[in-house]
Amino acid sequence: MIEYVKNSLSDAQSALNRFLGDETNLRSVVDAAGLLVSSFRKSGKAFSCGNGGSMCDAMHFAEEFTGRFRSNRPGIAAIAISDPTHITCVANDYGYDQVFARYIEAHGRDGDVLLAISTSGKSESILVAARTARQLGMQVIGLTGTPGSPLEGLCDVCVCSPGGAYADRVQEMHIKIIHILLELVERDLFPENYISVKSTE
Repeated sequence: MIEYVKNSLSDAQSALNRFLGDETNLRSVVDAAGLLVSSFRKSGKAFSCGNGGSMCDAMHFAEEFTGRFRSNRPGIAAIAISDPTHITCVANDYGYDQVFARYIEAHGRDGDVLLAISTSGKSESILVAARTARQLGMQVIGLTGTPGSPLEGLCDVCVCSPGGAYADRVQEMHIKIIHILLELVERDLFPENYISVKSTE
């Protein structure tokens, strides 16, 4: 069993190294953070959505902004589309493909940002949400694991993480990317939180 553990960690390390070695990936993360900063500076909001494990990532993204990531600072307007009453209502009345788009239609505004998460980049509910966001004048950041996916074509910035044969590796990369986005946004909006304090001892 120890060998399985080693293989799994080695596989994850390889995925991280592939991402780290591609300058395009790194630039995409910086550009995505820039979209978020620009929106927040103009009192915009960030929405996030995903299915299954990607919904968990979308929720994690939002709560770190409204709560606290590393140090105390004012809350930042971020909303994960995860309300079960909304999702089940819309799925029942309009079909599951509309669950995220309908929320964006109700609450999204020009200048807001959507973080759309889909490991395959093909999830119809995510694609419909991205199209709706663009129609409203929102900007779209995509997190995927498949180059050239339909989602990529709908994004202002798309971060594609090379995960390997299974979605779990992609999702592991996505949470790393989300944490980096949080840090980059905080460094820009609250630079005082990242000033090194030298010990007096």
